[in-house]
Amino acid sequence: MTALITLEGVNKYYGDYHALRDIDLTIDEGEFFSLLGPSGCGKTTLLRTIAGFESVSSGLVAIGGKDMAGVPANLRPTNMVFQSYAIFPHLSVAENVAFGLRKRSDLNKQAKQVLVDDALDMVGLDGYGGRAAHALSGGQRQRVALARALILKPKVLLLDEPLSALDKKMREQMQVELMRLQRHVGITFILVTHDQEEALVMSDRIAVMFEGRIGQLADAETLYRRPRNRQVAEFIGKMNFLEADVTAMGDAISLQVQGLGGLQITPEQSPEVRETGAAVVGIRPETLGILFEGETTDRKLAEGVVDEVVYYGDMTYYDVRITGVEKPLNIAMKNIIGQPVLDVGAPAQVIWDERSLVLLK
Repeated sequence: MTALITLEGVNKYYGDYHALRDIDLTIDEGEFFSLLGPSGCGKTTLLRTIAGFESVSSGLVAIGGKDMAGVPANLRPTNMVFQSYAIFPHLSVAENVAFGLRKRSDLNKQAKQVLVDDALDMVGLDGYGGRAAHALSGGQRQRVALARALILKPKVLLLDEPLSALDKKMREQMQVELMRLQRHVGITFILVTHDQEEALVMSDRIAVMFEGRIGQLADAETLYRRPRNRQVAEFIGKMNFLEADVTAMGDAISLQVQGLGGLQITPEQSPEVRETGAAVVGIRPETLGILFEGETTDRKLAEGVVDEVVYYGDMTYYDVRITGVEKPLNIAMKNIIGQPVLDVGAPAQVIWDERSLVLLK
């Protein structure tokens, strides 16, 4: 892929507050890229520096190989969809979408209408042009905001938590539609979100940010299965943590894990730990299981007792205390016909596989 956006050594200060710290980042043409992190981590500030709404204190922001220093937001090849959508309630849907074309003297009224109709069709609002903007649902307003941004054919579409105001079902539906839309238009999308699931579902790559820095930059599967450190692991999904002692490094890493005993893992399961000594092992709840009566397994076993049960219909989440571990392990089990839901206090044989472990600092 061809690099479209380049950031080198970007810093941003607000007085004494250091909002962005030495950001180095390349975003490719046609990529769906997400900035993910907790509130206050700097993700929206970073998005606004790309858009031109914020100047950088130091460093380079380049789009299409051109340094954006001194280039105002309205002259950059970007457009933004804001969290509030910024829809004009007194205008119709078509008038909202056409708003960015109002100064295009090279287009007559008929040509503008064609562009508006195409943009509305692109976002699934064909035939909605005459409707009053204030009468739309949240999902429809979000689509209008997208159409208004895309009608200007930017090289980069910037999305500042555009789904946060939607209910869960609509948000999940719009995630799929945004992915489909991005593939259709083929332009670079940069999404800011604090929702891990949203970023994992939609993104080609994700930059996880903490305190103005990028904690890890990777594709969704790598972030989830091989987080670089405990901070990333704790933020992305759920993770069980167990104390460990690394006894040998090499082609196979030997360690003693609290409650699980001695085992070996591969260097790929150890993103940043490169020396012996105390460490932490992480294991995802869905990679653990419970062996029910009559079942057999070739996976490793640990004896435990059910401490808590949370039933979700398709899934049941168990907290199981295993011998030698103070904090219960969280286990996510898919419910299947004929398989019981265990009661609190029931004995449980926890099954696990060393391939699902990740060694962390």
